[in-house]
Amino acid sequence: MSECTRKEIHGRGYYCTVELTLNVIGGKWKPIILYHLGNEGTKRFGELKQKMPNITQKMLTQQLRELEHDGLVHRKVFAEVPPRVEYSLTDFGRTIMPVMENLCRWGQSYEEKFRTAATGAGEREQREQQILQQEGVLP
Repeated sequence: MSECTRKEIHGRGYYCTVELTLNVIGGKWKPIILYHLGNEGTKRFGELKQKMPNITQKMLTQQLRELEHDGLVHRKVFAEVPPRVEYSLTDFGRTIMPVMENLCRWGQSYEEKFRTAATGAGEREQREQQILQQEGVLP
């Protein structure tokens, strides 16, 4: 690991490479964009928007521009009417995919652990409520 002193890349200040990494790929939408482009290949803007129904058009545009500026996403504009634009990962952008795959696996593990715990707690509460109803404590 490198020493954590103030540095700057693309106008972004950071102290260590973890902070830099999170500046580049962090946030609510960038990892999802990278995941879709990395696993499903080239996508048009509308296709990405369909994959992420909760993102606004403005936010998707902003996030794609930042990923393009940072060298992770390639934007290809076709000289057609109406204009067609496709997005894909650059060669450098593809290097983030092992990290994204690990994030996905971790999320699946987290989901499994806590979904099971939440389901178990819900079942316990239902059993307790049934017992209290049978004993006449609850109507």
